[in-house]
Amino acid sequence: MPYPDDVGVLLAQDQALDLLGGESEDVGVGPQVPPGGVRRAGAAATVQPGESVLARDLREVALAQRSPAPSPRRIASRLRRGSQQEANIMDPAAVPPPTASIGLRQLLVALGDSLVEVQTAPAGLDVEIRGVALLDPEDPPSAQPGELVLAIGARGRAAHPALRAAGRDGAAAVVVKLDGPGQAAALSETAAEAQVALLSLRSEARWEQVNALARAALDDAPPGQAGEGAEEGDLFSLAQTTAILTSGIVSIEDTANRVLAYSRSTDSDEIDDMRRRSILGWQGPEAYLAKLREWGVFQHLHSSDDVISIDSHPELGIRRRLAVAIRSGDRQLGAIWVQEGSTPLSERSDQALLGAARVAALHLVRRRRERSEGLTLTRTLLAGLLEGSTGPQPLATHLGFDATRPAAVLGFSYGTAEAYGTTEAYDTAEIVAAPELTHTEVTNLVSVHIAARHRSALVTQVDPRIYVLLPQLPRSIDIDTMRGWGQEITDAVRRHLGLPLRGSVGCVVPGLGDVPESRREADRILDAMAGADLSTAVAALPDIQAEVLVSEVLTLLSAHPEIRDPRLTALVEHDNRYKGSLAETLLTYLNSFGDVRAAAAQLHVHPNTLRYRMRRAEELTGLDLSRPDQRLLAMLQLRLPPNG
Repeated sequence: MPYPDDVGVLLAQDQALDLLGGESEDVGVGPQVPPGGVRRAGAAATVQPGESVLARDLREVALAQRSPAPSPRRIASRLRRGSQQEANIMDPAAVPPPTASIGLRQLLVALGDSLVEVQTAPAGLDVEIRGVALLDPEDPPSAQPGELVLAIGARGRAAHPALRAAGRDGAAAVVVKLDGPGQAAALSETAAEAQVALLSLRSEARWEQVNALARAALDDAPPGQAGEGAEEGDLFSLAQTTAILTSGIVSIEDTANRVLAYSRSTDSDEIDDMRRRSILGWQGPEAYLAKLREWGVFQHLHSSDDVISIDSHPELGIRRRLAVAIRSGDRQLGAIWVQEGSTPLSERSDQALLGAARVAALHLVRRRRERSEGLTLTRTLLAGLLEGSTGPQPLATHLGFDATRPAAVLGFSYGTAEAYGTTEAYDTAEIVAAPELTHTEVTNLVSVHIAARHRSALVTQVDPRIYVLLPQLPRSIDIDTMRGWGQEITDAVRRHLGLPLRGSVGCVVPGLGDVPESRREADRILDAMAGADLSTAVAALPDIQAEVLVSEVLTLLSAHPEIRDPRLTALVEHDNRYKGSLAETLLTYLNSFGDVRAAAAQLHVHPNTLRYRMRRAEELTGLDLSRPDQRLLAMLQLRLPPNG
């Protein structure tokens, strides 16, 4: 039968001390525990029936002390396996067999954005996936609670019954293939009503890929009831476990000396001043850190796996301490510190610390991996929202945003200040002018500056441009404020990186669902700025309305040669063939409102030369420049680049 937590602690403490080569102390808690626990070195332990998290960690630290320090490859392998251990059950009948499950958020990371896109997730991204089901089009739609339903063959309107059935039966999510972009909205509405997540399979992806990856993700998930997971073995639990084994007061810190976790202490007199100030400030005081540097403690932690002892210094309010580096291979991830309290540290504190450091390495690597996965998912959802391929709800749910509050998009591009005429040519020049390192530097600088102005801002790079999503804006926000934020960023990039960054302010939209409209406006402004002679580096649509209109007309002319005037096309070809300048002369003349002397001065030719060229151009083309519509068309078409 399962035993109370305190008995589980005693059993684990006996095992831990036995593994460390000592004898258990009778601490007088609870009845004697019958034998039956099975120890196994190697994989990270899971909480066993009747055992507390603390007891599990006691065993784990002791086992880790006996094992060699894990290499990065071994850590990665253990993380993939998910800390599953062979059965060690005191009473198998007392506890139902554990079932593997994985959150939708983790499943999306496992599948990757190259396979699926989130269309809607009405219950959020933390719903549990407990299985994968294939729904054949010939079968009646049905599902089991928590299943990921792969609706094979159910496209378009045929997918609506599958969504309703999945919601009725408690499925977690449904994957469908879309025949066209117009289907997503209707299916998302049905999925929202059914309270089931809707994922769309990309057209080039195969069902067997999704099926295999989803099942592999479930196989790798640690067994346990829904809601159980890595949090059971968090750093605070490990700190408390280490405190028991060392009879000390423990803190776990990262390489920047920030406190990540610490053990509890019921006697405030045991805590010295340095620990108290470190816990309250979540970081060691600078004067204390300076002393540790002076004594060579940090140098030792950086270069050695051995435990270091720091003597007490009553005059500084410092009691005796032990410290050990947390390491993954050659890389230091942090350190564990043990302060001596009112009683001396245990004789085998050094050994316990070595084991604890190896367990802590697993936690920190897992934490870094999950943080990286979370950032990847955020970028994927943000890119999908900006492009209009993903609705607003997945990102709003993932980050806790209010999707009904105003939002806007800022766009930034960098490169040379010359006009390139078309977006494609301009973008190529930007990539050449800004290599990958510069992309990262600019993105980081934009992130830092905009975060100081708007807490919820998100920054992403969609080559070759950088976009800032400003969600949850106050309803009183105005364009001038956001233009000012953009100007601060462009000034900082020019000052620190020497790049002529340009910025655009998209329109304020009523909610996250309209963000693609703001992004399109930001893009139109950047396109127009590429060929405009502006005195400002940041613009909103009212600042550059005429330039945007001309830019979009030129884009239309570039994309549709059939609507161009063939006479003007022939004039440009004539210049190319004979290395002439009739087209340039005509455009300069029109831009000067027919002022011959002004146009001649701009071209550095005699007015009579300009008059001759104009007559020659009219003879070759047959244009009637007395007609306003022909003059307007000529002014626009002759602005196209030579290859446009």
